[in-house]
Amino acid sequence: MTRRIKRLPQFEVTLEILDGTFIAPPRPAQRNWLLNRAMNEFAADLIALDGLAADFVGGSDTVPTADRSQAELDDQDIMEDWQIPIMTAMAAAAGAARGDVLEVGFGRGVSADLLQQAGIRSHTIVECNDAIVRRMEAWKAGYPERDIRLVHARWQDAADQLEAYDAVFFHTYPLTEDEYIDHVVNSTTFAEHFFPTAAAHLREGGVFTYLTNEIDSFSRAHQRLVFRYFRSLTLSLVTGLQLPADLKDAWWADSMVVIRAVK
Repeated sequence: MTRRIKRLPQFEVTLEILDGTFIAPPRPAQRNWLLNRAMNEFAADLIALDGLAADFVGGSDTVPTADRSQAELDDQDIMEDWQIPIMTAMAAAAGAARGDVLEVGFGRGVSADLLQQAGIRSHTIVECNDAIVRRMEAWKAGYPERDIRLVHARWQDAADQLEAYDAVFFHTYPLTEDEYIDHVVNSTTFAEHFFPTAAAHLREGGVFTYLTNEIDSFSRAHQRLVFRYFRSLTLSLVTGLQLPADLKDAWWADSMVVIRAVK
């Protein structure tokens, strides 16, 4: 029996192969296998997403329509409680070597606390929001003996202030509508535009950790992007996320994939 896939946008896929040069391995059977695999994977993704969509959490769209770099945000605007298990998984990946860690985005300081508890050697935090920086300065006072450094800037403007690190922890969000369109809607993962910076400032064998909104999977396109800059990766699926009914984030599934990529 054929299952009909509901709730999908209307679209049409046209594949034109005019002269046989598109995906042309030595034998036709190999080419057919490659094309069939790609289409089967696409269909499987749609069916899996259809099943997850049945548990949608409602709420309004969260597309930023103004620059949020200096917005006054409360705790749940910065990071909702349901994200804490994700921060825990990422902090475990970044803090395991107990080395020098670069954290991009301070947020509520949840991940910063976890990294300090891991016993890291030094902690550099990049944060541009003035109000959050003030919060970070108060947080830093609780660790008077630790090597904690602040880079008060957008990470895009701070490359010349960054050194070499054993781990890079990336958890930030789009600050403008343009960033949302460019790096969420039109990218494989929001962290994608940070890949070159992470790779440039990691020591050999260093770890880059971030989350991806692919829910329960990891696409081949994403894999190719990672291997352009890193030599290995590990995926961890964080499940059982307790999303509230008044969800502020764009997220809508009870799982999320955390990436640990090694330079």
